[in-house]
Amino acid sequence: MASFAELVLSTSRCTCPCRSFSKKPLILPPLSGLRLVGGDTKPLFRSGLGPVSVKRRFLTAVARAESDQLGDDDNAKGIDRIHDLQNVEDKQKKASQLKKRVIFGIGIGLPVGCVVLAGGWVFTVALAASVFIGSREYFELVRSRGIAKGMTPPPRYVSRVCSVICALMPILTLYFGNIDILVTSAAFLVAIALLVQRGSPRFAQLSSTMFGLFYCGYLPCFWVKLRCGLAAPALNTGIGRTWPILLGGQAHWTVGLVATLISFSGVIATDTFAFLGGKAFGRTPLTSISPKKTWEGTIVGLVGCIAITILLSRSLSWPQSLFSSIAFGFLNFFGSVFGDLTESMIKRDAGVKDSGSLIPGHGGILDRVDSYIFTGALAYSFIKTSLRLYGVR
Repeated sequence: MASFAELVLSTSRCTCPCRSFSKKPLILPPLSGLRLVGGDTKPLFRSGLGPVSVKRRFLTAVARAESDQLGDDDNAKGIDRIHDLQNVEDKQKKASQLKKRVIFGIGIGLPVGCVVLAGGWVFTVALAASVFIGSREYFELVRSRGIAKGMTPPPRYVSRVCSVICALMPILTLYFGNIDILVTSAAFLVAIALLVQRGSPRFAQLSSTMFGLFYCGYLPCFWVKLRCGLAAPALNTGIGRTWPILLGGQAHWTVGLVATLISFSGVIATDTFAFLGGKAFGRTPLTSISPKKTWEGTIVGLVGCIAITILLSRSLSWPQSLFSSIAFGFLNFFGSVFGDLTESMIKRDAGVKDSGSLIPGHGGILDRVDSYIFTGALAYSFIKTSLRLYGVR
């Protein structure tokens, strides 16, 4: 065995003049946990992790022994080389993630645009499916180790029932128009189920469940009210005049459709411009909830959202007032940022980075729709209450 080790050590040394070696004897670190196995074709060493080849083990030991006996300069160069390799690997990983995000973002954005244009049951059923998946992700976050450590999560059967209730809310909104009584009744029944459960009911169970019904179910229903409820035609919209009759003609372009397209575009503009602005100018952290968000990026996102809203309102001739367009853009921006921070707070308490892994490069459904959850309610309320005061049709 000694002769074999000497042979490997002698072949691993370079005799070229470009590298000088210390004349000190090379001391190999002890190879603990290894036992010798006979045979020419089998590995000579085995460890707890399985067979390990002789050449790899010895060469690794030689490299470590040489690095331990080199001077400080060589060690520093080796460390710098390792750091450079790690930086290159990190950059490649980030570039790969960005590429994946862009590809899947476009792949998701195009079908979503078609669903918004279709409206009606197509839009509502697609929204209900997203709500169901998002509510499942929410209740899994509530049950996660980070949140459950400080509170008692609701039972699984209650979480599943609440997910179904949340998914039914958009459909009932399209059918009935107003579901306030139905939502209140459902919340009352869920509260009773929590109070009469076996064991010791906790207020944390009630609060997290009620918030889940509101956050995942009730708020998304405003998108149905906005897209399908505001059925007044946007008569001044130029694209409506050339819209094919087979697809609904000019009557298809309603105030609800135009407002939904502008709101969606405003949310996308907010996220995109805030990301680019934060990368370019970001210095001041916005909040401890999401350390990567900065005031500079947020301001750029606000400007981008208002600019896109004004451009689309000029193109679609709705709303006609510049002040209304600016106010509408600001509300879209505020709803987007508030929704993003709310979900970040939930994930931070849960101790996770993403709400799920459904969409490669993006995370879960909640990670993609968090900016839209509050925006629909703000947009619908603004149109129903404020735009009439300024004579906007």
